[in-house]
Amino acid sequence: MSGHTRVSQVRRGAPASLALLAAFFAAWQWGPSLFGIPSFIVPPLTMVAREFVHAWQFDHLLFHTGVTVAEVLVGFALGSLFGAFVGYLLGMSPTAEFVLSPYLLALQIAPKVAFAPLFILWMGFTVYPKILVAVLIVFFPVMVNVLTAIRGVDPDLINLARSFKATRAQIFWLIEFPTSMPPMFAGLRIGSTLAVVGVVVGELVGGNTGLGYLLTFGEGQANTPMVFVSIVMLTLVGGVAYLGVILVERRVLHYLPARSANRGL
Repeated sequence: MSGHTRVSQVRRGAPASLALLAAFFAAWQWGPSLFGIPSFIVPPLTMVAREFVHAWQFDHLLFHTGVTVAEVLVGFALGSLFGAFVGYLLGMSPTAEFVLSPYLLALQIAPKVAFAPLFILWMGFTVYPKILVAVLIVFFPVMVNVLTAIRGVDPDLINLARSFKATRAQIFWLIEFPTSMPPMFAGLRIGSTLAVVGVVVGELVGGNTGLGYLLTFGEGQANTPMVFVSIVMLTLVGGVAYLGVILVERRVLHYLPARSANRGL
């Protein structure tokens, strides 16, 4: 897709997207009163905005957001690296995959929420339990995508490289690594949002900082607007993380043809 076509698609889609956003804000502002929903159940947009200003000034909203962002970044980075490494090793060794697959599957099936209290018992009320939960959640989509990509490498291409006396490192960097990049970025897209989920789970279970803590604090005070502020901020953090992965993907995989607008992001 040419740059001109992409720009024209953005120009056509931007007004519709902004109109939908305006309609959502309008429904949020006047919908609860129109349907007789009390403000302590669904507060209108203006009430949430006032609570946002109050939390920014008095409840250290910026600090708690920064803590959550830092935990998400560390958990996402570690989980992605670990997942890509294990996925590559399993892809290169069918025997290792056969031996480790039952245990990895059991770890994947086990609910990650159940690990948060265990990590807190081991490490106390620190940032490490939140990061570990995020690592666990991010690990699997990246590992599975890299494993699938490595298994899908054309063996004839590798044999051709070996016939030209290519070293193992050259085969990795010139064939296996580029082949695994698109599937890996697909896993990173999923992992970028799941990292937020993992961190919030840890903060909800046992945290005294972060947006998950603010959410629990607002719930304890029956302060619904604060809960909505926390949810909105968590959504923004996840959205920015997802957008960051997309921008890096477009920079790294610039040689691939762009997707058409009807296929979405």
